[in-house]
Amino acid sequence: MLTLPDVFTDPEDSQLVADAKKDKPEDFEFSYIERDVILYNLGIGATAKDLQWTYESHEDFAALPTFGVVPQFAASSGISLGWLPNFNPAKLLHGEQFLSIKSPIPTEGNFVNETRLLEVLDKGKAASVTTIVYTKDIATGNIIFENQITVFIRGAGGFGGKRTGRGLSADRGAATAANTPPKRQPDAVIEEKTSASQAALYRLSGDYNPLHIDPSFAAIGGFDQPILHGLCFMGIAGKHVLQSFGAYKDIKVRFSGVVFPGETLVTEMWRTGSKVIFSTKTKERGTTVLAAAAVTLVETDTMAKL
Repeated sequence: MLTLPDVFTDPEDSQLVADAKKDKPEDFEFSYIERDVILYNLGIGATAKDLQWTYESHEDFAALPTFGVVPQFAASSGISLGWLPNFNPAKLLHGEQFLSIKSPIPTEGNFVNETRLLEVLDKGKAASVTTIVYTKDIATGNIIFENQITVFIRGAGGFGGKRTGRGLSADRGAATAANTPPKRQPDAVIEEKTSASQAALYRLSGDYNPLHIDPSFAAIGGFDQPILHGLCFMGIAGKHVLQSFGAYKDIKVRFSGVVFPGETLVTEMWRTGSKVIFSTKTKERGTTVLAAAAVTLVETDTMAKL
């Protein structure tokens, strides 16, 4: 049975980081039913016409692939960062997300999440913190999902140690790939207008940050109105890739901009062998909101020839 090591040691870590990595978070259990799957699918834009995603009695009823970010969310967001100098949660930004789907996603389940600090970088004026989470089926011990979550905390740098990823941490395969789009027209493009209530719906899948619902809290963060969850528009883009190219076994994105509920998302996709590189922007403002993004398609004999 695979399990995370107690500590991801790195000889280049400062003592502050080395000590923080020794703090082993408690495992976090997560259970869900078909209703939660439907709620998530609706939250990333599935409709009543998409019966395989919104009707539990459909013969192909399933969770959309990016549902894998849901069971781990409370575990990864609950990891302590108070040891960072000048830590202020209001200055935390979600930088990157990597999700690997290790096993078929059940439409209901009882999971347990193992969480560790994977990498901490001193960016001078900010800290970059990457957390890794294994989500396992309690009954079998099988890993269903692996998530790697990178956050940036403005004003929390200057503690010493590595400034950039090196060694094993510099290349973690699909989780750290640059995913530069080819210099040609995309192979597929999908536009989807989000709902003005998109964030209000998506938050019911577990991310209750008031930044996404409370105008006064959004104003503190410097926004004229609440913004859409990054994991929500990642899920919408992941749905676009699924609709265009089929099933995939991992997805990685970099959050490069914000989306306001009601804006239109435009996902451009380029297939290169078993990988689909994609980029997502807002149609109204032309702002790129997902970059360095790609999925690895589920292998088939046909793909192996490409």
